[in-house]
Amino acid sequence: ADGYYQYQMDECVYSTSDYSDMVYLVSLSFNKDVDLQFNSTVGKYVGLTEFGVKQAEYFNKKQAFLQQQKAQVDALCRPNAQILDSSVRDKA
Repeated sequence: ADGYYQYQMDECVYSTSDYSDMVYLVSLSFNKDVDLQFNSTVGKYVGLTEFGVKQAEYFNKKQAFLQQQKAQVDALCRPNAQILDSSVRDKA
């Protein structure tokens, strides 16, 4: 259809039961192309398109914002993973 499509996808990725390898990922996309990604392990944004490179430069200058993003592993990911994992284990 006509128009534009912009979206952000946040993910918490892990494979160990103690969450020691947990990573918080953010992808910003426009019309199905991923422009920009954040990885809490890397600790910065990486631009994947010309526009995304400009966005990454902007976000990476904001140290307080980057610290907030890195902290999402403990603030968002771990608590939710613990809740979801326990609800799955309780059903097994």
